[in-house]
Amino acid sequence: MPHIAIISASVRTGRVSHRVALYFSNFLKEKNLATSEILDLNAYQFPLFEERLKYQPNPSPGVIDFATRIKKADGVIIVTPEYNGGYPAALKNVIDLLYDEWHRKPIAISTVSDGSFGGTQVITSLQFTLWKIRAWTVPAMFPVPHGPKTFEADGRLVETSMEKRAVNFVNELLWCIAAKQKMENP
Repeated sequence: MPHIAIISASVRTGRVSHRVALYFSNFLKEKNLATSEILDLNAYQFPLFEERLKYQPNPSPGVIDFATRIKKADGVIIVTPEYNGGYPAALKNVIDLLYDEWHRKPIAISTVSDGSFGGTQVITSLQFTLWKIRAWTVPAMFPVPHGPKTFEADGRLVETSMEKRAVNFVNELLWCIAAKQKMENP
């Protein structure tokens, strides 16, 4: 069974995107599709980094822990809010922190906003950054419009029409994980 790291990218108080991270964690478990863990950037509280992990003389235990969890994951779901058309600095910070850990890692992107576009403006810039570090971005995306009206604080889905999209999104990630494993172990 594959293992998926879910990055909850917001560090704001009252963050709505964390609800979506909780949803995917529960979804994967309930459907018995994968094991998962949420890597909550709010819990890590990383300082701004001056250098990539591999060049840091004395990386903190939190940095080592995060890097190890990304490396061990078969795939990653990034759940990010949209801040003024972009993604949070905390997410950019951890993407730039690592390099080898992202190489050919299947990554699925979920964006969240209070508005009707669901954070879709974030997708292009985040995808470009992930391509530059040689990650494998999954073609399926999961934008969430009207986040507070779509998910409860505990991650339960309010808008049930989103379930079909979630199935397609997760299946695409799982397909990419399986394809990568076949390519690496023919």
